[in-house]
Amino acid sequence: MEGYLLIVDDDEDIRNMLGIYFENEGFHYIKCKDAKSALDILENHRVDLILLDIMMPGLNGMDACIKIREHSKVPIIFMSAKSQDIDKIQGLTVGADDYIVKPFNPLELISRVKAQLRRYKQYNESSTSDCLQYRDLILNKKTRQIWLEGKEIRLTPKEFDILTLLLENKGITLTVKTIYEKVWHEEFIQNDNTVLMHISNLREKIENDVEENQYIKTVWGVGYKI
Repeated sequence: MEGYLLIVDDDEDIRNMLGIYFENEGFHYIKCKDAKSALDILENHRVDLILLDIMMPGLNGMDACIKIREHSKVPIIFMSAKSQDIDKIQGLTVGADDYIVKPFNPLELISRVKAQLRRYKQYNESSTSDCLQYRDLILNKKTRQIWLEGKEIRLTPKEFDILTLLLENKGITLTVKTIYEKVWHEEFIQNDNTVLMHISNLREKIENDVEENQYIKTVWGVGYKI
């Protein structure tokens, strides 16, 4: 069953206009005029995407986005008259997936909505048997994709294979020799830093703080584990 598009804007004309366009495209949608109502709707309805105005009375769009991201990875597209780059950067930083400036072409917005829905559907329809997960890190072995906190991360083939091996052996410390021979399918030579270099590059991509190492742990004198 398809969910709803949630239109959140204090401008009634914009809500009605988007409703007409989405209805013509065959989408189910819900309209509301403020962020507080939007949070209530999210509690009681399946929502597949949120179109969220930023400047609204009461709870603004930025703060609403932060609240939504505490428990949901549903795509969020900001709609705002604020067109400076810093505004767009701030919007994406707090958790939005896209940002469109008012006044906008409704057909462009629909294209962006469809693109976000495709990504979200692909993310959610990944077969459980093909997926490995630890905390906010999800790896799909079949599609060879990685998501961290809902956002896709690009890895090299070897980085992907190392991460897969560590996730498949979660909680088990793997020696550098084991990792090298499983991933490169060659005999390990002592003092080869290949694995160390790849682990370092991998950490830069998936660790929020490379000194804390939330995901890939070093077991000194032995190897690495997740």
